[in-house]
Amino acid sequence: MKRQTVRDVKGLMENSVISPEQSDDISQVIRKFSVAITPHVMDTITSAENAGVFEQFVPSAAELEETSAESSDPIGDHAHSPLPGIIHRYEDRVLLNVVQTCAVYCRYCFRRENVGSGNAGLTPSQLDSALDYIRADKKLWEVILSGGDPLTLSPRRLSHIIEELKGMEHIGIVRFHTRVPTVAPDKINDELIAALKQHPAVYLILHVNHPDELTPQVCEKLALLADAGIPLLSQSVLLRNINDNVDVLTRLFRKLLVNRVKPYYLHHGDLAKGTRHFRTSIEQGQALMKELRGPVSGLCQPHYVLDLPGGAGKVPIGPQYLTTTSENTHRVEDVSGCSHLYVDDCLPVDAG
Repeated sequence: MKRQTVRDVKGLMENSVISPEQSDDISQVIRKFSVAITPHVMDTITSAENAGVFEQFVPSAAELEETSAESSDPIGDHAHSPLPGIIHRYEDRVLLNVVQTCAVYCRYCFRRENVGSGNAGLTPSQLDSALDYIRADKKLWEVILSGGDPLTLSPRRLSHIIEELKGMEHIGIVRFHTRVPTVAPDKINDELIAALKQHPAVYLILHVNHPDELTPQVCEKLALLADAGIPLLSQSVLLRNINDNVDVLTRLFRKLLVNRVKPYYLHHGDLAKGTRHFRTSIEQGQALMKELRGPVSGLCQPHYVLDLPGGAGKVPIGPQYLTTTSENTHRVEDVSGCSHLYVDDCLPVDAG
């Protein structure tokens, strides 16, 4: 019999991931924030030697604790959404959110109050309006299909959307942000890959936070995608007690690269409601990035970024190595912590 995705307290207890004593608190969490754990993730949780996967997907009572800094829209999506399904924050690129459901629900998600199994995606007429918006704005160059998870759509629906985007001459890149390859690898098949390859420049951004998520089955599917010529990058979230140490991040980034996935973003945790227990400080994140610089290949280095509250966008917040001491003179710290004087010997700026 085909195993089902776990979505309730009963399923969590049947899989022995929570105790009966936790059930009342977890029921309160589930009433507020959606839960979904695929069979593949459940197998990974029960076989992993640490909590790196467990805590990302299994709800906890800590989610009931909210702070005044937290928000239901922590990165300002609503202020940049001119119509359903469209988030237009930057001049040359736009988010197209066709669905509001995901294969799994991450416990730290910044859209956790807007996505869920009970939320419908775009209607056919809303999708047409969103595509018309993209078609009309000739400044747009990139379309990003994001979460809900776009790869939960059927290959047929994906084909329709990609074919429409392919017909827009000003759209050069189509990017998909997804967790499906790591949480439901059985969905990665020839039909899905054929749908993705309809556009000549499709990029897949894999959401993965811990090396234990890269199981043999997942790696096989990543190989299929890479062999099909689809460029693969990753985005991760820095999570307290999950991946906030150099060893885990090194293993994660190296394992991604071995599987032909380039680490792209390391996100600082967003101020989503009930997620304080996942967040590190920015200083901790900067220190981690500094420890990675030098001992670990430059290919392993993602951009450490903060998505600013209110919708101002992502900014790099990595450690600084250069301090200007006087005109054209700088003090630069190397990867070993040694300081060097650097004179910026260049032609003066042409005032005319």
